[in-house]
Amino acid sequence: MNKIEKKPTHLKAYRLTVILIAAVILVFIVFLSIVTGTIQFSVHEIISMLKGDLQGSLVNQIIFNVRMPRVFTGVFVGMNLAVAGVLLQGILRNPMASPNIIGVNAGAGLAAVIIMTILPGKIGMIPLVSFIGALLAVLLIYMLSTASGSSSTVHIVLAGIAVSNLLNAVSSALMMINSDVLEITYSWLLGSLSGRSWTAVNTIWPYSLVALAAALFISPKVNLFGLGDEVASSVGLPIRLYRIVIMITAAVLAGSAVSVTGTIGFVGLIAPHSARLLIGNDHRYLVPLSAILGAILLILSDTVARTIFQPVELSVGIITSVLGAPFFLLLLYKKGKERRL
Repeated sequence: MNKIEKKPTHLKAYRLTVILIAAVILVFIVFLSIVTGTIQFSVHEIISMLKGDLQGSLVNQIIFNVRMPRVFTGVFVGMNLAVAGVLLQGILRNPMASPNIIGVNAGAGLAAVIIMTILPGKIGMIPLVSFIGALLAVLLIYMLSTASGSSSTVHIVLAGIAVSNLLNAVSSALMMINSDVLEITYSWLLGSLSGRSWTAVNTIWPYSLVALAAALFISPKVNLFGLGDEVASSVGLPIRLYRIVIMITAAVLAGSAVSVTGTIGFVGLIAPHSARLLIGNDHRYLVPLSAILGAILLILSDTVARTIFQPVELSVGIITSVLGAPFFLLLLYKKGKERRL
């Protein structure tokens, strides 16, 4: 009897330990990314810079004004995309759901492309309109999925894929028509952390903290969606209300991420599934671990993107796509195999 009673405690301790270890790894990855680059710095120089002994030096300029804001922007973007993915997968009960696949990123991306091509003088509005674009995409997906009187997960996923393809097609058409800004818009759609300053950090962190806190708060409700709509409704959960709230939270997370880096794909697919392999499906623990793994994935991908072909720098979205495409195909294969069984 005692052994049975201790099992939940042991499981909780294990999950918390995994989250703590992942957090320590993230701190190490952040430090590694800051010191890695075309110009190398010693640990002693980094410590001296942090102590304020190298004010105005080249070390201080590169570390504090170039690498640190880039890395911290990547941390917030990785967390946002990963948690948006885990929320969408939880409420839709579909392992393939993620911001870039069901159209949230496409909505934010189209809004940004419209500003860059039609209103280039309003470039400072990109963060706001990207966020609005993500929200409008979510609302459009939900309205299309409920047009037949149903808001089932299958309808939402199908509507999301259709909307994503449509919005991406419109973005491509605008880019081709306005070929004079093709290079800028193409770079945006690939997704990049290059040149991100403290302005980007200040733009994203308020949205991140509020939406991540909201995701943690509603994570127990996401667990109920895994039981099915009928069971969740039978225990008193207002399905439609929470589905809308959770989808809006995911839109805030994804929209704020896209607003500062462009459309980076597959982070919201890889990180949540990696977290599930480590600690299971309880979203109370899955949300924080997915956030940490998303940050680790994006920071590592960006470090590879800017160092693998020095001095040429790739967009981080290329690296995440290279990792994510086979990961997505593996999920499709496993899902098909499960159905055959």
